Amino acid sequence: MLRILGSRRPLIGFARSGTPGADGRLAPPSSSAIGVPRSLANGVSRRALLQTGALGLCGLGTAGPAHAAEPANTGLPGFGRAKRCLVLYIYGAWSQLDTFDPKPDAPTEIRGEFGTIESCLPGVRVCEHLPRAAGVLDRGTLVRSMAHPWNVHSASYTLTGNPDTERIEGRQRHPDQWPYLGSVVNYLADEGQFGTQQRGVPVNVMLPWRQSLHARPNKRSGTFGGFLGATYDPLWTEFQGEAPSGDPFRGITPTSRLAFGAKNTAAITLDTLDRRRSLLSQFEDQRDDLLTAAAVRGYAHQQNFALDFLATPAVRDALEVDRESPALRDDYGMTLFGQACLAARRLLEANVKFVTVVWDEYGQTDESWDTHYDHHSRLKEFLLPAFDRAYSALLTDLDRRGLLEDTLVLCLSEHGRTPRFDITAAGAPGRGHWSRAYSQLFAGAGVPRGQVIGSSDATAADVIDKPIDPKDILCTAYHLLGVDSKRELMMVPGRPVPLVAGGRVVRELLG
Repeated sequence: MLRILGSRRPLIGFARSGTPGADGRLAPPSSSAIGVPRSLANGVSRRALLQTGALGLCGLGTAGPAHAAEPANTGLPGFGRAKRCLVLYIYGAWSQLDTFDPKPDAPTEIRGEFGTIESCLPGVRVCEHLPRAAGVLDRGTLVRSMAHPWNVHSASYTLTGNPDTERIEGRQRHPDQWPYLGSVVNYLADEGQFGTQQRGVPVNVMLPWRQSLHARPNKRSGTFGGFLGATYDPLWTEFQGEAPSGDPFRGITPTSRLAFGAKNTAAITLDTLDRRRSLLSQFEDQRDDLLTAAAVRGYAHQQNFALDFLATPAVRDALEVDRESPALRDDYGMTLFGQACLAARRLLEANVKFVTVVWDEYGQTDESWDTHYDHHSRLKEFLLPAFDRAYSALLTDLDRRGLLEDTLVLCLSEHGRTPRFDITAAGAPGRGHWSRAYSQLFAGAGVPRGQVIGSSDATAADVIDKPIDPKDILCTAYHLLGVDSKRELMMVPGRPVPLVAGGRVVRELLG
């Protein structure tokens, strides 16, 4: 039995503060650097300030206001149709051949061991181990023609559009990292892009924990604030529970849960919050001095949000998936991914605008979907069945509740797998990285139902019809969320950076 806790972050998971240096590392803030004396004029100590700030440390934003370079896409259909967004990120990357683009007529050394089944779409076959997902393909669009040039775990390219991904992919806090899609949405929400935001409701939440927390901490990139600073990292949950097999993505106990630093949060009462607000009010005389420093502006942003968040139970309660019926929980599957998908649906209902569920690597760095070895056994034993249950239950649940009409669902991975098998030192064959042809799933917010876009050749090696780049998907997501994808962000020291470097809105996904 295994008990797994998330990162030891401040109370509800805000990241550490600091400004990226020339080497890309975050330097810790100092009182002299940000102009905060150790004792303020009214006698309130720096220690009291920090105790009040135990609710969250600041992350420093380094971008100026967003502006549009040349609005070009806002006139296309579907602009602003998505009121919220859910990203299912399959890190490590699944095989197109063993999921949604099988080639039953290909030689055995290409098609592999699995058979195929008919889906609910006439003439569209999928892997035999995806029977439930096969039954919900009519609720969205299957793209079989994803392709890009980066044959690495290019999460930053997939999720931010940064064309420099090969150089900085493994450097999580490098100053040239671009912000995650959800982080940009959060930043624009703070700028008023989406109207008045409900106090205490976070914009950008990620489940079940910070990316790669339990495999290669601080290495993987793509799902962070980038040059916007750690202030715009997602609000991460932590997993508290047991995994009988040792891997929570294979299965967890029903009493396991996701929480926003639940141990500390549960102990904070409204009286405590009122006392902390009172302490904050003692700094009003120093407000002008304090707010002259960018560091303290970021600090105030996070602190104010933390206080509002803890006084708003609806979002915290959304993680209480045990309030759902046992039958529904079983539909999603008693795995970490399945229960995180259920929690994600509840967060969307609680008005969180952007939610991400990462099927993350766990333990060994090539565990989970990065199937360089034991390819068939891992897919058959837990990867495909767990995804099959969670994805089908999620789409059915969202549709039944009316949420699919204005919720954009993106099921993404960074690449596909090689058409031919590799025989590794570990023994059982696997498939390597392959970015020239792979599949992704999209639904909601007007994305056409029952549609298949593009196709690959007879071995799923190359796209032969309607190639789509991850940058195109980012442009399309921004468009549906009501953001012109031609817009730019201003990096310090005044360098404009596009939301997406190139790319186009995929009109076939607009309905």
